[in-house]
Amino acid sequence: MISALGLDLGRKRIGVAGCDGTGLIATGIATIERASFAQDVEQLKQIVEERQVQVLVIGLPYSMDGSLGFQARHVQKLANRLAKALNLPMEYVDERLTSYQAEELLKAENRSPSRHKALIDRKAAALILQQWLDTRRAQSRSSAVAVEY
Repeated sequence: MISALGLDLGRKRIGVAGCDGTGLIATGIATIERASFAQDVEQLKQIVEERQVQVLVIGLPYSMDGSLGFQARHVQKLANRLAKALNLPMEYVDERLTSYQAEELLKAENRSPSRHKALIDRKAAALILQQWLDTRRAQSRSSAVAVEY
């Protein structure tokens, strides 16, 4: 099983999610308040070492038409710098609507999204990582099925 870290990279915060040992369930584990690149890397390094992370899964905010806009290119630049600094491979996941979904989850829990921005970032990171885990599981299942025939 692979240990992956899901990241929701924002200008002010980085939502961080990890997966359980089985690789089935993603949960939000931290929200890093962005300070400097060096401090962000330091905080992520601690999490990477604690969890023996092997890959970064980064949410890429595509535009609704599927193109890469300004924000997505900004995320790619930061993601490349982080992956290099942490010496880890990375994979992108289409994160359109994950922050919206995270806000809806909070509303369902009767919590105010405007008061829980750090929690939204964590939940968004968990949604990003969960999408990646589900996709990997579906791909491994379909390749296992293909082998049987």
